[in-house]
Amino acid sequence: MNHDFWRVQEPDKPLYPDFDWKRPERASDRGNLLIIGGNRGGFAAVQVAYKAALEAGAGEVRLLLPDVLEKVVPKDALDAAFLPSNSSGGFSRDGLAAGLAACQWADSVIFIGDSGQNSETALLIEKLLAQTEVKFMLTRDGVDLLRGVGEALMRRPNTTFAVSFAQLQKLFQSVYYPKMLTFSQNLNQVVENLHKFTITYPVVIELFHKDQLILAAGGQVVTQKYTGAVNMWTGKLPTRSAVYQMWSEDDIEALAASVV
Repeated sequence: MNHDFWRVQEPDKPLYPDFDWKRPERASDRGNLLIIGGNRGGFAAVQVAYKAALEAGAGEVRLLLPDVLEKVVPKDALDAAFLPSNSSGGFSRDGLAAGLAACQWADSVIFIGDSGQNSETALLIEKLLAQTEVKFMLTRDGVDLLRGVGEALMRRPNTTFAVSFAQLQKLFQSVYYPKMLTFSQNLNQVVENLHKFTITYPVVIELFHKDQLILAAGGQVVTQKYTGAVNMWTGKLPTRSAVYQMWSEDDIEALAASVV
């Protein structure tokens, strides 16, 4: 491995051992995280993310849920706001103004998913992305919901995708990216592709593939052997990463530090 853009982090040897000094001592200075997700079918992922954000040290955490859940959400345990629901139990486009106001409050936003394959929900999230500049993490089935947006989404600054390999393939396809991703590629080839992709587009990628966590931004790539796949799929790791991104302008540094 002779690439100067590729570094390997060992679980017991963090690349950024001094990152903890960037975490503000006072909770009021640690940033506001907004978690968006849920539908009529439930909000389990939202609850997981809420707990993970508090454990990671976010200053304040709020949830944004469709109002079809208002009667079932434990208000004494979760700080939640509610947007209008559509007939399918997802977010309605009528919630745009309130959604924009919530994003303005936040230092970082994570769309955790569990929102179903709902076109109105997709439209609302697309508009929040297009009309704000806040740091925005997209993960789990939330990525699948927005895969048709393509070029406009890939060119949005301050956007992070925490994805599986299959989801990354679809992101490449959505912009007709000339480099192909295949499951047969070795780690070196995947790293090369992400290096070039994140030079072309200003997005940040957090990818879990074949027991490796691969982080890429601005052409820089960090890889780490990672056995906590469940933390990726439940949304715990992406949420933790979104919290850490509030404390550093260097996305690679923040994501790498959030893993160890």
